[in-house]
Amino acid sequence: MASKIIFFTVNGRPEKAEFPGDCPAQDVKDLFRSAAEAGPHDILKLYNPKGNITNISPGLEPNSSSCCYKLEVVAADCNSEPLGAELAGALGFDLSSMEKRLQGLEKRILTEAGDAPAVVYEMKKQVDSFREKLESVEHLSWLGLFKDLSEGTHKPSPFYHKRTLHKTRKECEHVREKFLQMSSLEVSEEVRQYLKTPTFDNWQWEDAEIMVLLQVMYTDLDFIAAFNIEPAVLQHFLFEVYRRYNNIPFHNFKHCFCVTQMMYGLIWLTDLKSKMDSEDLLIMLTSAVCHDLDHTGYNNAYQINARTELALRYNDISPLENHHCAIAFEILEKTESNIFRNLSMNQYKRIREGIIKCILATDMTRHNDILNKFKSILTAFDFTNKEHREVLMMILIKVSDISNEARPMEVAEPWLDCLLQEFYNQSDVEKLEGLPVTPFMDRDKVTKPSSQTGFIRFVLLPLFIELANLFPCLEQHIIHPVRKALDYYTEMEKALEREKVIRAQSKEGTQCPADSLTD
Repeated sequence: MASKIIFFTVNGRPEKAEFPGDCPAQDVKDLFRSAAEAGPHDILKLYNPKGNITNISPGLEPNSSSCCYKLEVVAADCNSEPLGAELAGALGFDLSSMEKRLQGLEKRILTEAGDAPAVVYEMKKQVDSFREKLESVEHLSWLGLFKDLSEGTHKPSPFYHKRTLHKTRKECEHVREKFLQMSSLEVSEEVRQYLKTPTFDNWQWEDAEIMVLLQVMYTDLDFIAAFNIEPAVLQHFLFEVYRRYNNIPFHNFKHCFCVTQMMYGLIWLTDLKSKMDSEDLLIMLTSAVCHDLDHTGYNNAYQINARTELALRYNDISPLENHHCAIAFEILEKTESNIFRNLSMNQYKRIREGIIKCILATDMTRHNDILNKFKSILTAFDFTNKEHREVLMMILIKVSDISNEARPMEVAEPWLDCLLQEFYNQSDVEKLEGLPVTPFMDRDKVTKPSSQTGFIRFVLLPLFIELANLFPCLEQHIIHPVRKALDYYTEMEKALEREKVIRAQSKEGTQCPADSLTD
């Protein structure tokens, strides 16, 4: 096979590489590494003549000396001077000697065991994967490099044991400082695309990182430019939102993010940017961000039965949802966190009205009314009709609010554990206070699968199916996963029933000898 000749520069120095077209990829990389005088652990990046990053591989397009590629060593071996010496000193040990020691240990394993354990190969695979990722991203950004963006099992520790209801000042300041440090960093394109999918795994991301991702949503939907939102104001708004979500098992800041991320994904999946104006999209995203602000973990039924301050203030009419709205606009009343401060009076009035409608729509007592209204306009749905759009916006936030089961099971199931923890907490309090116990929250009557099968069958699927009737593309994204979840919990429920029968039979069997002795 004919050889390829690639002209490139290294630190401004012209170089030329020649290799066969069928040359192994690793040999090509080693060739460029040698030209750059780079070590085996250094990270290389190659830019094509247009300035775009490209893979160092046998597939490189031949070029001329007047149209060169550019090779850069963007991350050097930690032991190289001067960075390596400083880093080694700061860490308190010699990285070079540690590497030699590790190599010695690896040889010893090979000698004694005859083959390296699987864990060694797995670690090598992860290191190679990380190096490859560093060499193929345009910006060296921390955000996304250490995350597993594939579907996998990430078991979180979602509960909020021994934490105060409201976040402490120290807790908030720590997260705020991290967020501000991260907020100006580049988020990789891989993360940006992953963020648009219903398979997004929230459990890998810390609160400060979540705020960065929320900032990306406002940026990538062009809200910053369209509504003249200053970055510092958006950051302050997101921090205040984070601060006003409480330390409770389910209705917390991570839930706020999940609902917002699903709304964001639905906007992209259904191409709403071409069907609705920017103000409607801003209403939907901001409603999702604010929809459960200052939730205390006790639902409207409890608020009303316990005659809480919220129930009295809002006359038993959607006390929680009204409160969430009030807190949202309390945040937006402050100049430093008012992302709408550069809007006209008419724009602000429309957006405020829209946010209130969307957040109030998340009260499940209104579920059937809203769904029936949507079904009645579905066959003649018109995006130019204001009333039709408003009903759709309410449906979209409702879908986003209860969308966990549309996510991969390893993401969704821990959320169910969180929800049941919150439910059981409420029913325990209701029993202690002598209030009516909410049936689907009673830990003595509800099991994990029984809590889901009816909810999926009679609430989730009918809602999701109607939305998919308007947007058929959603069938694969939200209907199929929910049907799989229903099958999963149905089988779990059957297994629990079988186990219950076996236990009962076993109990009867052990009682028989005693019964016969009394005859």
